[in-house]
Amino acid sequence: MVSSSGVENKKYRLLGFENEKGLAVVMVLSTGKVVKIKLGELLKSEMLDDLNKSEIKNVCRKHYSRGVVLTAYEIADRHESSWTVYVILNLLLFTLYMFANIAAAKLVYFKQFDIVVTPGVFLYPLTFLIVDLLNEFYGFRLARKAILFAFSSNAIVIVMLAATSYLPGLPGWKLDLPYGEVISYFSSVLVASSVSFLLSEYVNSYLLCKIKELTSSKFLFLRVFLSSFFAVIIDSVIFCFIAFYEVMTVSEILNMIYVQIAIKMCFAVFNVLPAYGARSLFKKYVAEVRPV
Repeated sequence: MVSSSGVENKKYRLLGFENEKGLAVVMVLSTGKVVKIKLGELLKSEMLDDLNKSEIKNVCRKHYSRGVVLTAYEIADRHESSWTVYVILNLLLFTLYMFANIAAAKLVYFKQFDIVVTPGVFLYPLTFLIVDLLNEFYGFRLARKAILFAFSSNAIVIVMLAATSYLPGLPGWKLDLPYGEVISYFSSVLVASSVSFLLSEYVNSYLLCKIKELTSSKFLFLRVFLSSFFAVIIDSVIFCFIAFYEVMTVSEILNMIYVQIAIKMCFAVFNVLPAYGARSLFKKYVAEVRPV
């Protein structure tokens, strides 16, 4: 409720209702404690005075309709497990992207095959699978938000690390100089990975949704493979040329691009099976609408 001074009270917040028990779920903002209280008791308690007008209105509607009226606060209609999965996928995308950025400082040379790759090439393709799942479960808009979240979070981390290189170091500390060199390299890699990540993942998301629309949500394997195929090419070409243009020769960069595309495409093929499995599990355990 809004006081006479026009300042909204912030002691309690209505989280939802449990219709089968006739309970309101309220959180104490100062401690985060969740309290379950009967609707009739809530209407008579001082807690009601600390709710805003919209929350009071919904409490009254729920109480006087005896739980029949649905509101925006329905616990059973919030699909909290669905949003938990969304958060987990966001964190996985962030983690893999961060790993690829840091691991780019290490160039791996396989003497048997005479090829040079970065360690991220073996795990980074999983980001395409995660973005595919985000598009499949939550749509293009929320998938795009997840991509921007991963990019901005990693950018903030790298900027903060770069700022630490300007702090005065301990005289004689043997890791001070290598640390500065690595962080400096991270900054240049960030530009390359940022441009390649944003463009490739955006193309991946767009193609996945477009193919899904054209095929009427059929042929999951086709949209996962084709979207990843074009995204892999864009990501590899942009990243390698920006990150290693003045460090390696053009022929060496092209060889690295060919190898990265080949490795990532292998992952793109294997991504099809996890995509089918994840979609099946999501529909069975997460997307199922529970009765109110």
